[in-house]
Amino acid sequence: MRGRARPPAAPLPQRAGVDPVRVRLPADPAGAWPTVRDHLLDRFAVAVGAGRVDAMLAEGRFVGADGGAVRADEPYTAGRLLWFHRDFTPEEPVPFPIGVVHRDDRLVIADKPHFLATTPRGRHITQTLVARLRDGLGLPELQPAHRLDRLTAGLVLCVVRPGDRGAYQTLFRDRLVRKEYEAVAPYDPGIALPRTVRSRIVKERGVIAAREEPGEPNSESRIELLEHRRGLGRYRLLPATGRTHQLRVHMNALGLPLVDDPVYPVVEPEPERAEYGRPLQLLAKVLEFTDPVTGQPHRFESGRRLSAWPDR
Repeated sequence: MRGRARPPAAPLPQRAGVDPVRVRLPADPAGAWPTVRDHLLDRFAVAVGAGRVDAMLAEGRFVGADGGAVRADEPYTAGRLLWFHRDFTPEEPVPFPIGVVHRDDRLVIADKPHFLATTPRGRHITQTLVARLRDGLGLPELQPAHRLDRLTAGLVLCVVRPGDRGAYQTLFRDRLVRKEYEAVAPYDPGIALPRTVRSRIVKERGVIAAREEPGEPNSESRIELLEHRRGLGRYRLLPATGRTHQLRVHMNALGLPLVDDPVYPVVEPEPERAEYGRPLQLLAKVLEFTDPVTGQPHRFESGRRLSAWPDR
């Protein structure tokens, strides 16, 4: 069986490290859209306003596969592909640099700061790891092989060439990457550590906090205490699975919620608001894996330190 044909390359360049939006015109059996403009108004008028759609057409912001501007009065053709750049809502710059601990012709191992989302999504578009790396390193096809929560700092493996991405994603899917995290949380001498925590974690769309519920476990984390002082502990966290908020949920369930976690145990009124002086005390510190392309063993370590545990 033949694979699905790849769509043609975008005729527009990236802007601020963000790809243009691609739109495929759907079937129109009822003939509701005599012109391209009619469809675009139906599709986008609620989100951006009819006036803005007309202005974008007048400015030549919608283009076809040949890069030519689409006229408002062009006849509608089902299946046609159009591209355009969205209007970016102004974003507050995340005032921390991205570290790069390794770079070659296949990989970039980025050291992400707290508060920076990994990929463009929702209200975080240009202020994301991917957009900033593409723009800053001149690597327009760079993609992450996995994700790291916006509030978590540390290592993210990014792939330079799209053709290599599947091989590295498979490492994470098949749990062939050893991930080591560091966290700061309360110290409780009554909690026996190290230990392995297994539970069933459920995360509902649109709900900020994940939760544990009875049933077959779908998550596993090993939790080790490295040292403690003044009522706080520094912990090594080794996830065997990758559920959303897994480490935060497991630590909270033990009665050891991470320092400055705005979601666990209680969701703060504005948990998505950046409070740069109170970063979540969670760091993706180590990535270890055998390179699926070269067979070379790799071990990368973050250069970041958690602010609640300064070196003394």
